[in-house]
Amino acid sequence: MIDGDSPLRRCFEERERNTLSPHAALSAESRGREVPETEHEYRTAFQRDRDRVVHSKAFRRLKQKTQVFLAPEGDHYRTRLTHTLEVSQIARTIARGLFLNEDLTEAVALAHDLGHTPFGHAGEAVLNSVYEHGFSHSEQSLRIVEKLAQTRRGRGLNLTYEVRDGIINHSRAKSILAGSAPDPGPITLEGAVVSLSDAIAYVNHDIDDAIRAGIITISDLPKDCLDVLGATSSERINTMVWAVIEGSQDGKVGMTPTVREATQALRMHLFTSLYPCDAINREIVKAKKIVRELYHHLQENPSEEMPPPLPGDSPGRNLVDLIAGMTDSYALHLYERLFFPGSRRP
Repeated sequence: MIDGDSPLRRCFEERERNTLSPHAALSAESRGREVPETEHEYRTAFQRDRDRVVHSKAFRRLKQKTQVFLAPEGDHYRTRLTHTLEVSQIARTIARGLFLNEDLTEAVALAHDLGHTPFGHAGEAVLNSVYEHGFSHSEQSLRIVEKLAQTRRGRGLNLTYEVRDGIINHSRAKSILAGSAPDPGPITLEGAVVSLSDAIAYVNHDIDDAIRAGIITISDLPKDCLDVLGATSSERINTMVWAVIEGSQDGKVGMTPTVREATQALRMHLFTSLYPCDAINREIVKAKKIVRELYHHLQENPSEEMPPPLPGDSPGRNLVDLIAGMTDSYALHLYERLFFPGSRRP
């Protein structure tokens, strides 16, 4: 990055040096951007990254992407956007408690799921199976901020190395909850905080949404976990967040053992009992059918919807980018138009 004469930004950078933990990432010591830029007058490098993510089209599309429930009837179910905001809130609270860099933490949290497909992990599983090079939403999130997002500067958001590293390594919570260090893990503690906050958020809001949908009741959850963590979502989040603040030490992010074990047990209960349940699985089957048939149809008829590929990209890569960027509603409307003759939807 190219330094500039900016007393206000330098004041903020100096405040970071004077107030944050010795283990915190400092914006003035960032490893920089792929394309050097002159520093901003009053925003640090990580603040600029956060703002670029919020103003991106990919971030706005998260409001119409599934979290767990496919096109639920009701206004209060989580979407990928509300999940992202909950992760950001939890991560910032932890970062503040650990005297880490909140701006870096927030930038990673807000960007971590930009690459999610329509219909959540169901869509991701389909693209991973049909695309010869595989697919993961973490890699797609990184691809969006590095190549696909279009700005006045051209392609990509040109984010700092620390934010990009946090994005690609955000799915490491299972290692921390299992009591081992993530390998490989984020290079910053802020990235590790986002990874753990992602799990704290989805464990609790997926329970909340499942109860709202009538799929489970609170009595269906392991009592020994609730005795440790709390009976309500707010109680459990508070317990988990405090356990991270108390359990992180010596430059490592962790949780106090009792809460970590209860959190991991509750998380595994969701993977074995909630997510595979008939009510959710029926929706997953529908979602996979939609994504798979869209993929094969557009593969055979590329002129219908395909945008021009980026230089060097194969048609397959271009198709994956197109489908991964779709919202649930766009995918549903396109499916109806392509496969139901006479449909008037756009």
